[in-house]
Amino acid sequence: MRNTLKVIVGGLVFFQIHTLHAQSTINVVTSAVPFLRISPDARSGGMGDLGVATIPDANAQFYNVAKYPFAKNNSGIGLTYTPWLKDLGLNDVFLASVAGYKKLDETQAISGSLRYFNLGNIEFTDNYGNSLGTGRPRELGLDFAYSRKLSDQLSLGIALRYINSALANAQIGGVSYKPGNAVSGDLGLYYVANAEDGTGLSAGLSLSNLGSKISYTGDATQRDFIPANMTLGAMYTILSNEVNKLSFGMDIHKLMVPTPPLLGDSAGMVSYRSKGVVGSWFSSFGDAPGGFSEELKEYALSLGGEFVYNEQFAFRAGYFYENKNKGNRQYFSMGAGFRYNNLDINLSYLIPSGTGVNRNPLSNTIRFSLLFNLGPLED
Repeated sequence: MRNTLKVIVGGLVFFQIHTLHAQSTINVVTSAVPFLRISPDARSGGMGDLGVATIPDANAQFYNVAKYPFAKNNSGIGLTYTPWLKDLGLNDVFLASVAGYKKLDETQAISGSLRYFNLGNIEFTDNYGNSLGTGRPRELGLDFAYSRKLSDQLSLGIALRYINSALANAQIGGVSYKPGNAVSGDLGLYYVANAEDGTGLSAGLSLSNLGSKISYTGDATQRDFIPANMTLGAMYTILSNEVNKLSFGMDIHKLMVPTPPLLGDSAGMVSYRSKGVVGSWFSSFGDAPGGFSEELKEYALSLGGEFVYNEQFAFRAGYFYENKNKGNRQYFSMGAGFRYNNLDINLSYLIPSGTGVNRNPLSNTIRFSLLFNLGPLED
């Protein structure tokens, strides 16, 4: 049970575990509740998970809460459903989310979201493979945010999040397992230098999941880091004529979690477990055992673009890159969107890659999103 639970907490439902062979050069930075790093939006999913500086919509809560004051509509609601790891034959694992915002006036907005991750039916075993029963683990994140324009081109947003991770709730082998709880916050900045027609540059910075560790037992030494993350991005929009709009951009991601020690370094593991949360955010930018060259490998990239025709049809494509020794999530994605009155319908698809044991388990990932744009901003 202990090993099974750690596997779940470590995020094997999230990372490409088929690439993590027993080599000393592979040292993946992991955390608990990795579902908070899954992109819960079909629009961003179609652009390689690009989202921190894109044009604001209801799902900005998941990428950069500071974007809401620049939204065109007075309010909005977004709904997304994501079947997860379908290529591994898992039919009961999914991520569902809802997000919404309301502008208080032309300069400020309030918003909130709920993410629910269902891990399906899981059989728990002991160290010898003996069955200890089955369970239905699930996780959720609930947050609320406030955002405000600081000027005509710059805005700031802050969010507070509650996290519940119910992976197991039983006493087995003398160890009592319980749902884990944590509290975290987000801080976002959004800058636009766009002309009145929407062309030009936008940029964003998001610090997300800055919060406490999470524990699944009463053992204080077994508390795990949650996925604090920094994303810096930019988007540039070109308007070729009155009906054609093309945007392309890039996000740079850095997980602000300590790099674990190399396999077999027991003293290093004790030090890793004892690190404080706030200090770990800063030390994560220079704690890789392999020095600066390894530290650079811990940065991931999202590259993507979006073509919009007549504000009604959208076509998207993107690429996500993560170093092979730091998780090896590398994939192309594509997506499309359609607007009917105040409703946006978006779909994204993660293109299959690799063959055999090297096949990407994230292949064939599909996201469906509905966006309800509830009225223009009043003058």
